[in-house]
Amino acid sequence: MIDLIETVVRTELPVDEDLKILKHRLMPDGAQTAELEKDNKRIAIVTGIHGDELEGQYVCYELTRRIREKACFLSGIVDIYPAMNPFGIDNITRGIPAFDLDMNRLFPGNHNGDMNEYIAAEILNDMQGTALVLDIHASNIFLTEIPQIRINEEHKQTLVPIAKKSNVDFIWVHGASTVLESTFAYSLNNCGINTLVVEMGVGMRITKEYGDQLVDGIFSLMSELGIWKEKVEPTHIPVLSNDEKGQDVYYLNAEVSGIFMKQKTHGSMVEQDECIGMIVNPLTGELLSEVKAPGSGWLFTIREYPIVDEGSLLGRILRAEALP
Repeated sequence: MIDLIETVVRTELPVDEDLKILKHRLMPDGAQTAELEKDNKRIAIVTGIHGDELEGQYVCYELTRRIREKACFLSGIVDIYPAMNPFGIDNITRGIPAFDLDMNRLFPGNHNGDMNEYIAAEILNDMQGTALVLDIHASNIFLTEIPQIRINEEHKQTLVPIAKKSNVDFIWVHGASTVLESTFAYSLNNCGINTLVVEMGVGMRITKEYGDQLVDGIFSLMSELGIWKEKVEPTHIPVLSNDEKGQDVYYLNAEVSGIFMKQKTHGSMVEQDECIGMIVNPLTGELLSEVKAPGSGWLFTIREYPIVDEGSLLGRILRAEALP
């Protein structure tokens, strides 16, 4: 097996340092990149666009470990990009440190633009010839998400059938939004490179069971693409929500400020008016608010960070009517 660390883009910084974005390429011995790309046998695993989202770090490790363990089954290219925003990961910050920029709002970039626009353009250029890209994110530090794939309605016809083989729990097709047009995934899908956005877990943490679940899904996708020859276990069928009009999901928001104590875990089925959690005042010992489900359904997002302000998002429930 060919096992290489390659530089995707390198740029000089004004402090006698370099900014380098690296990828790990795994491919069969004797294989030619151009031939494999021509046969659509290249998959890219991307994470670390937001530096405080670390769930994808374990996925990169575990995927590499499993491929090396059974390298004889590899029949295509696997490109792993663990740190698209390396300074953000080093500093555990969502954006690009010192620039106060969200990297996922810079695409498709500009080769003639500033340093960050140039980097974004070079990253997209490196993705050319890829059959499928997985853009792995975590939630922020405030919320926990079940493993899910979010798809813009503009690309649902192509992406939903692929996402169903990824072993996630939930596929959320949402309405188009102008802000999405500057994201990594939207830019790739718009130029014909199939890209799935994965959300799972919580910010600044690694949830091993979610990582293992997604790696199983990646091998399923690799098998579908002809990149992996070993027989893979069937993946489970995810819940699909075509929520284009934003009517399938209840949003739970804090009515008051205080400390949120959750009573339900994410992934739970809840009934209308069932208690999801409480907001309390630790100084006075008062119960300030009881957070109840506005309807029956599936709690797929729950607040992890306990300090809340009025209006803070506490959870999301997929309506029972939208469940299969």
